[in-house]
Amino acid sequence: MSILNINGSDHTVDVDPGTPVLWALRDALDMTGTKFGCGAALCGACTVHLDGQAIRSCVTPISAVQGKKITTIEAVTDGSDPVGAAVHAAWVKHDVAQCGYCQSGQIMSATAFLKSRPKGNQPTVDEIDAAMAGNICRCGTYTRIRAAIADAAQTLA
Repeated sequence: MSILNINGSDHTVDVDPGTPVLWALRDALDMTGTKFGCGAALCGACTVHLDGQAIRSCVTPISAVQGKKITTIEAVTDGSDPVGAAVHAAWVKHDVAQCGYCQSGQIMSATAFLKSRPKGNQPTVDEIDAAMAGNICRCGTYTRIRAAIADAAQTLA
């Protein structure tokens, strides 16, 4: 039995300590916003925040997150997080999602990136590309992703 702090609430899960966070979220807690992509931390579809840092939940075991705070796409896009709300609004404004599968991971990485920056510091295209390099979009919406992140940063300035 493990107790996980997810989106500000404690949840008890009865899984092996080596179980990846992704599967505890999806299978044990029925939180399906975080997606399975590659299973090897290469595509970013499974991105969540661990104490505010973007991590790949498909390779992070439950044993590594004890006593830490996990934030999922459900909390970032529920309107209570100002950065998440700005990113989500920019995603809609720029019509970023095409198939949508990678978008929760994209939004989680974008949100962590913008939270890590000094307020009012507009990111460059190169900085956005570097921050998002670990997230793959098979539909190729990278131009819209960049524009949405820049827009969200401007909104937050």
